[in-house]
Amino acid sequence: MDAMVITDFGGTDVFERRDVDKPSPGPRDVLVRVHASSVNPVDCKIRQAGSWAGISPPTVIGYDVSGVVEEVGETVTDFEAGDEVFYTPEIFGEQGSYAEYHVADESVVARKPESLSHAEAAALPLAGGTAWEAIVTRGDVTAGETVLIHGAGGVGSHAVQIAAASGATVVATTSPETVEQTEDIGAIRAVDYESEDFESVLETEFDDREPVDLVFDTVGGETLVESTDVTKPHGRMVTVLEPEGEWGSAYQKNLTVEMLFLERDRRPLDALRRLVDGGHLEPVIDSVMPLEDVAKAHEMVEGSGLTGKVVLDVAGE
Repeated sequence: MDAMVITDFGGTDVFERRDVDKPSPGPRDVLVRVHASSVNPVDCKIRQAGSWAGISPPTVIGYDVSGVVEEVGETVTDFEAGDEVFYTPEIFGEQGSYAEYHVADESVVARKPESLSHAEAAALPLAGGTAWEAIVTRGDVTAGETVLIHGAGGVGSHAVQIAAASGATVVATTSPETVEQTEDIGAIRAVDYESEDFESVLETEFDDREPVDLVFDTVGGETLVESTDVTKPHGRMVTVLEPEGEWGSAYQKNLTVEMLFLERDRRPLDALRRLVDGGHLEPVIDSVMPLEDVAKAHEMVEGSGLTGKVVLDVAGE
């Protein structure tokens, strides 16, 4: 099968187009003809130095799939050939999705939203699944609460929509390029982090000096600690990055802090499909480009100015 392989760890020049062996499904696996994938920040980290994830070049990386089931293992009961599916592959030691075919355990695979193309669906699994787990599962958001989301990029833009669909009031920090877009998808206030201070905005534009019930951080550094002053006592915080700083004020407020690494599972994907097909969630896409342009796609993700996910058209659609 055709694939884009990393020949070593390093810069974007490590990608090479190769003909590699087509995988075969085990008893619990589905073999999927990949129509589209997408590029996430974790793809770039693994390309640069992915030994921490059990990756050994030469290999195929990539962690989003939208495609069609071609073959199923002998014990698979939930899928059959011809089903349209989407999912995020396992990272640790597994082959990725920058290839014509991919094999995955049926437990992590879900039926694709009917209202989305494969390119649109490929933008959802990793970013959308992470957002769902952060806002709903870990964050336990309820209607009427106020949610502060740091970073309205790939994960954050989906978190904004999920929180808004849950009935929460959403404030999000974002780049100047995506302020209007972030408010269009559900934020009551998008804060331009280059020219505005989110603490000042919250303290001056909301009646409660501590208006925030839930903070979700996709930025890192001391962002989470800096959010404690605007978070209510017994509030919740979720982060996808290791938080830094002094946590005394969070301790005194009895805040709950959750660290999130997405576990691959069908459940959040089924929830995303219901939101999408119900008109409450849409993927936010910056660009769609052919698989052979994966090096350029990585450069875009590592740069600045993106307004959504970068999707790879694998099947040439």
